[in-house]
Amino acid sequence: MSKHPRITDHAVIRYLERVKGIDMDALRHEIGQLVARGYVQGACGVRVSGFNYRIENGVVVTVLQESRHDHRHGRRTRAKHERDDL
Repeated sequence: MSKHPRITDHAVIRYLERVKGIDMDALRHEIGQLVARGYVQGACGVRVSGFNYRIENGVVVTVLQESRHDHRHGRRTRAKHERDDL
């Protein structure tokens, strides 16, 4: 048993919003502005400044670094082949 409980993504988001004062609506607006051009053109993803914004059914579902180190295999991977839910 760990000395600390697991922390859900929901709890982290609420912490950032309520404790740290991060304006989540402003972040949503910023992301929307970044992906707007690709979205209206029907893109399922938009690449901006080294990050890939994945769009599914009109919703930005994740943001991935364009390329990052894969610790499982000791090599760099491309974000378009990664999934957050694995």
